[in-house]
Amino acid sequence: MQKLTHQEILSSRTKNKNLERLPVCLLADNIRSLYNVGSLFRLADGARLERILLAGITGTPPQLGIRKTALGADECVPWEYHVDSVKLAKRLSNLGYQLVVLEHVDSAKIHWEINYQFPLCLIVGNEVSGVRSEIVELADYAIEVPMKGEKNSLNVAMAAGVAVYEMVRQYAQLG
Repeated sequence: MQKLTHQEILSSRTKNKNLERLPVCLLADNIRSLYNVGSLFRLADGARLERILLAGITGTPPQLGIRKTALGADECVPWEYHVDSVKLAKRLSNLGYQLVVLEHVDSAKIHWEINYQFPLCLIVGNEVSGVRSEIVELADYAIEVPMKGEKNSLNVAMAAGVAVYEMVRQYAQLG
């Protein structure tokens, strides 16, 4: 085993630009922290998501807080801003997207217990109040990341990362 040099890591960028995008969009609704938004862009780039949908009070590029954690991913991941996330979720559902909320609800499944259907939209919400109830009601599934410690949740961007990479794994198995 040998650690890759910085130049070897950078050379993979050209190869990755031609990769197909995963048929998953990420809806970030009312995310307060620009740093979380930047981390979601970094996740979307790393998993090669179709796009990020920013809604409500969620900040949009270009902003320093986003750039600080996105490290340029905000320039290479397709994104859109929408005022009304409920209308957007309804439209995505009508277009055939499976709606999956990452939220604590009474019927939530652990993120690896779902057989995801593609295309899908993963919806994450406000760091304190979570995903709006109106969106939860529209969702096909609610998922959560199991917590074994004293805290009941992960940071929104970290939890999204855990869920997204299970989606990546399942999509790769489709072949």
